[in-house]
Amino acid sequence: MIKLNPAPPAAPPRACAPQAQAAGAAAAAALEAAAENEDERGGGGRVPVGLCVLCGLPAAGKSTLARGLRRRLPQRPGWACAILTYDELIPPEAFRPREADPALPDWKQSRRELLQCLERFLRALLTGDPLPALGPASQPAWERFLAACRRQGLLCSAEGGDGRYCAHTAGSGPLYIILDDNFYYQSMRYEVFQLARKYSLSYCQIFLESPLECCLQRNRLRSHPLPDQTIHLMASKIEMPDLKKNAWEQNSLILKSSDCPLEENEQIINLLAAALENPVKQNEENTEQKEADRAICAASAVHQADQTCRRLISQAMKEARAKNILPSELKSLAEELNKLKAEFLEDLRQGNHLKSKLSVRNQSSDPATSVISLFQLEAANIVNKYTLK
Repeated sequence: MIKLNPAPPAAPPRACAPQAQAAGAAAAAALEAAAENEDERGGGGRVPVGLCVLCGLPAAGKSTLARGLRRRLPQRPGWACAILTYDELIPPEAFRPREADPALPDWKQSRRELLQCLERFLRALLTGDPLPALGPASQPAWERFLAACRRQGLLCSAEGGDGRYCAHTAGSGPLYIILDDNFYYQSMRYEVFQLARKYSLSYCQIFLESPLECCLQRNRLRSHPLPDQTIHLMASKIEMPDLKKNAWEQNSLILKSSDCPLEENEQIINLLAAALENPVKQNEENTEQKEADRAICAASAVHQADQTCRRLISQAMKEARAKNILPSELKSLAEELNKLKAEFLEDLRQGNHLKSKLSVRNQSSDPATSVISLFQLEAANIVNKYTLK
């Protein structure tokens, strides 16, 4: 177990959600009353389910907190808690670079499959439909997911002895599923929120804030430490919950590491209770939220275009070197291509790429695809200036 370092003096945990603190003793008491009040809240016998996302840098203490919550929450009458640890459910080889399709790395595909497995389980839990014991041949993630559920007592054999399972909890009370991962991009967390909204589940997130150097030190003590460079890179990209910009992040809590078990922090219990009493509504749509959704989609499109353009530039430079272009000209070529990339990405950020550069004939429904296609054409023209002399 990782021992959390003490936080600086007089630095209490900071809550993003006002209701997380305002809930107070009433919210904590709601934990015990949740199962009894289920029918009164209109649950109709449906097991209340909550999704709690843990996020933060590697070695910030997320897994320690997850295990602590799994011990503590079942102490509440009727409550159940399960952990989905991404490090265990996504195989290490998924993080190795591949040549076939750099635009969609294996780790991204693995995250997508894991969310699909979670949705399949949630649907079975809410409807009572049985789950198959085996997944498609192309999705071994399903077997890993089922194994994790079996270890935590979330599955029982379906009637008929046909090898299928039923999703269940130890009682009729609430089930909280803790998602233990870095979730350093808002878009990663938003995918889980969308799942909660689709099935009207409770949703909350806990961000563990820990100094970079502290995370680096803890990581080096692990049996399989990550490269320091990986943690540095993640620290430069990590996006903390932002209640002012993202209404969907209202049930959030930002905590600093402390020398006491974080699962004993009453703010966490209050947050979980408040989220449970206010599940996400499927029709929660407003202009502000739509703007936030568009911003997240735009950021994802820019990232996708940036990665692909980098690959195209690298390929173009490799081909130029093979044609024995002078070093001074290679430098100029690289500068022109990178300048072109910067212009196209800025167009994509501003949303004016289709207005000013793309003809109607070449427009694609996917902005990133449109930008990449046109970048490839203009980049080829630049390369030709140097190679066809």
